[in-house]
Amino acid sequence: MNFGGTFPTTRLRRNRYDDWNRRLVAENALAPADLIWPIFLTRGEGQRIPVASMPGVDRVSVDLVSEHVAEAVSLGIPAVALFPYTPIDERDEDGSEALDPENLMCRAARALKAAHPNLGLIGDVALDTFTTHGHDGVVRDGYVDNEATVEILCEQATLMAQAGIDVVAPSDMMDGRIGSIRAALDAKGLIHTRIMSYAAKYASGFYAPFRVAVGSEALRPDSQRRHVSRLGDKKTYQMNPANSDEALREVAMDIAEGADMVMVKPGLPYLDIVWRVRREFGLPTFAYQVSGEYSMIMAAVERGWLDHDRAMMGSLMGFKRAGCNGVLTYFAVSAARLLRHG
Repeated sequence: MNFGGTFPTTRLRRNRYDDWNRRLVAENALAPADLIWPIFLTRGEGQRIPVASMPGVDRVSVDLVSEHVAEAVSLGIPAVALFPYTPIDERDEDGSEALDPENLMCRAARALKAAHPNLGLIGDVALDTFTTHGHDGVVRDGYVDNEATVEILCEQATLMAQAGIDVVAPSDMMDGRIGSIRAALDAKGLIHTRIMSYAAKYASGFYAPFRVAVGSEALRPDSQRRHVSRLGDKKTYQMNPANSDEALREVAMDIAEGADMVMVKPGLPYLDIVWRVRREFGLPTFAYQVSGEYSMIMAAVERGWLDHDRAMMGSLMGFKRAGCNGVLTYFAVSAARLLRHG
């Protein structure tokens, strides 16, 4: 690309001189419609419980969830993503709570659809928030069993869609789960339920605050449950951060199996992946600004090291510049307020 022009005839600073001119020539724009707000659900009634690892983020009970998202709806945020907190005494090794049509996810979906019928609902399809071992699938002989897990995920996704979830979002990283879930949904006549695949989800230390939010940090020690000796962390199914070409293979497979949208996770450390995915496939592409990214910014803000609004908006614009159609971010409401009201 030949940009041409030499100084002093060409002065690039001219178009930066006035605020109106800077806005006029901006190459990318951020709007509330680009934001998806992840929210956490909890048991009980009248519950609004701060998440210690994520300043400004609460777990809310189902009776409060419609009120909780009302401002987001009024600000033009198009969708929320739901994640349940399951106490350890309600978990088991196979995550059977995920298949209860009266679980938190399903009850919250029904409540939100009744109160805000035009709000998009995205539901997490995985077993980590329901299992005692905290893995995204069922463990057999010290290894997450791919086929057994996919079978459960299909039933989980179907129950969620029947409860009102518009977009099922498999975050488990099992092979072949997109095609199986699509077939299961279609078999039940749920042809309008979309699939947002966590297509390139990397093994990452940036998920730690999220695991506090959903209760996985409180799992029983190995001495009180079956020891998953060969497994340890999630590196046998989440991607190696060293790999980029592999992400394109993951995305290509999920598209071939019927994914309507794809996601890269985490966000900021993987903007190169976002860029490659969007350029290669042109499919609606999203990124998740995960809990660790959010909490790092908030911790620096609390210490006076960063300005909240500038750091927040700068990070979100990075996603748009990389090619994201939208961003899952805990900053969604704060950013939408700023975009709407200044």
